[in-house]
Amino acid sequence: MSAFDLPDHVAAKADPALIADDEHHFSAIAHALEQSTAELSERLDAARKAPGGSGQAALDRDQEIHRLTARLRALSRFGLDLCLGRMVGADGEMVHVGRLGLTDRSGQRVLIDWRSPAAEPFFGATHADPMGLVSRRRYRWTGGRVTDYWDEVFAPDAEAARGADGGVGLEHHPALDDQSAFIASLGGDRSDRMRDVLGTIQADQDAIIRAGSRGALVVDGGPGTGKTVVALHRTAYLLYSDPRLGRLRGGVLFVGPHQPYLAYVSDVLPSLGEEGVQTCTLRDLVPEGATATIETDPRVARLKADARMVAAIEPAVRFSERPPTEGMEVQTPWADVWLSPTDWVEAFGAVEAGTPHNEGRDEAWEALLEILADKVRDESGADPDAEDAVPADQLRRSLAQDEDLVRAFKRAWPLLEPADLVGDLWDVPAYLRLCAPWLEPEEVRLLQRAEPQAWTVADLPLLDAARQRLGDPGESRRRRRREAVLAADRARMADVVDDLIESDDSTLAVMHMLRGDDLQAALVDDSVAPAAAPDQLAGPFAHIVVDEAQELTDAEWQMLLLRCPSRSLTIVGDRAQARHGFPEPWEERLRRVGIDRVERVSLSINYRTPVEVMAEAEPVIRAVLPDANVPTSVRRGGVPVAHGFVRDLGAVLDAWLAEHSSGTACVIGDRTFAGTSRVRSLSPELAKGLEFDLVVLVDPERFGQGAEGAVDRYVAMTRATQRLVVLTSG
Repeated sequence: MSAFDLPDHVAAKADPALIADDEHHFSAIAHALEQSTAELSERLDAARKAPGGSGQAALDRDQEIHRLTARLRALSRFGLDLCLGRMVGADGEMVHVGRLGLTDRSGQRVLIDWRSPAAEPFFGATHADPMGLVSRRRYRWTGGRVTDYWDEVFAPDAEAARGADGGVGLEHHPALDDQSAFIASLGGDRSDRMRDVLGTIQADQDAIIRAGSRGALVVDGGPGTGKTVVALHRTAYLLYSDPRLGRLRGGVLFVGPHQPYLAYVSDVLPSLGEEGVQTCTLRDLVPEGATATIETDPRVARLKADARMVAAIEPAVRFSERPPTEGMEVQTPWADVWLSPTDWVEAFGAVEAGTPHNEGRDEAWEALLEILADKVRDESGADPDAEDAVPADQLRRSLAQDEDLVRAFKRAWPLLEPADLVGDLWDVPAYLRLCAPWLEPEEVRLLQRAEPQAWTVADLPLLDAARQRLGDPGESRRRRRREAVLAADRARMADVVDDLIESDDSTLAVMHMLRGDDLQAALVDDSVAPAAAPDQLAGPFAHIVVDEAQELTDAEWQMLLLRCPSRSLTIVGDRAQARHGFPEPWEERLRRVGIDRVERVSLSINYRTPVEVMAEAEPVIRAVLPDANVPTSVRRGGVPVAHGFVRDLGAVLDAWLAEHSSGTACVIGDRTFAGTSRVRSLSPELAKGLEFDLVVLVDPERFGQGAEGAVDRYVAMTRATQRLVVLTSG
């Protein structure tokens, strides 16, 4: 069966002179795909049946299984539509570009990975800079078959073009569309998932996708410029091309603005062969984010948005690590000793700087026990090697059972919960003044609240900083349980070894080898000890990609920088879409939050929003931001913006649904509208980053006054890819 299923209106493109080479190569791809899938399946079965091993061998086996499984899953998502298109160089060589690289059994490369350097001209070539290409062909796939394709010819004359397109001259070339077919494709129906756009990435987008990962790259662009496309494809590209960012080095974290956005883009990275990328919103970084409400007082929100509030967590923690200023007598069965304030200071000083508070607590306790043990030994006067020496284990148990000592230590270095630490700031004015001395008395009063732990989104950066600084309060208990389990296991194995040695009557007494420490350690299974499930979002990450970054406050930036010590970031946003204003340049904003190395690039072509819609949206944002980066639309929808009354909402939707059997619509601004399978109901804020065939704005003037209201209206209007309807109460 042919790989081509061209509809009647492009039947001329089915000319064998145009597609014979493609048919032949698609056959080669099909065979290579079948062979690769079979070989990978065999290797995966073998890896799963292989002994698990231990240590590095077990880790290597698990990683190989993960790699093979991910590769098989990626191949199974596609068939021939792995192929994005082909390009022909000046030497006449034809190269096919794919979502993944693919080689046949003879070692012949039938597809090159779109992320490889060799594939760059496929995306980056333009008529101004052909990058060595004579022509390029892009395919449109539907249901695993080519339903359209278009060619671009970069040759300076028709003769050169003839040699690149199978012998058909330009004047008879039905597939020669250059950009028009691409522009037409942008108007296709949307669904509840972002459409596959890899094959149509444009040169300006590709240059950003392939930029290096050192420092912070800011991608500034207005609505419809493909910022999200760039962010997602750059994530996949960097994981492929930069070994410094691989999973073993920390991997990549992708941060989106809200859950509807993450659902919308959820298929993109897996379709690019990357299934291990952690994706989240800022709310997801802390457990309290799921139920946090919006801060209703703008003054409080402004104070908590200041990065200095995050910095207040450090003195708050240090306040809970204060050695006692008075000494105490400690009694033991062997000797009574004096624990001085200097001893307390020494024990607390043994904790290495940067150690999370709750982990440092155990270190401080161990240091204190060691100081006391030395004092008891010195006071008892017993020879450490003599039979009457103080037993170390018994001494530690005795000290741990001293209620006065334990009580004094708990007061001096308490176990802390992040919620309690932050809640105390909003409950105890003197504590807040101590930790944030720059606050004015009125500001301290303003930040106090009746329910200290009634969390808002503005609290999340402080909760996150507290969690990172304190560490897991349950880890100490788990560590003690783990040590107890392992100690019991070692004792049990020691008894088993003793029994084996006692019963060994062989000439060589081979069982005596089990006395070796290494062998005995190997007999203990440390996997049975309880351990906490790792926090997949705690970091550190080698690179972070953040979309709609213009909305982040200075305090929220600290949440990301805590997870990215390398400061390797891709920052995607539009200053004109910042709901709370963004008056300064990106460089200034980022420098203030602690990002010094910044490169900024701009996207200025709007591929999504029709000219008719942008003509109405542009004045809305220009009225409050005259210098807004409003992009230039490249296509006309042919449908003017419609205006009507709120009472017409049902009729508008019914007419659109009757006319369109596919596609999606969104009603923005009507909280009473429940939404359906094809018609969403969203606020302007939750519509950000999404796109719909039809957008219906309900009473947009009620979105708010000033810059915030204008931004919400601008964002809502520019979600439309085909038609915009504005309804007012009238």
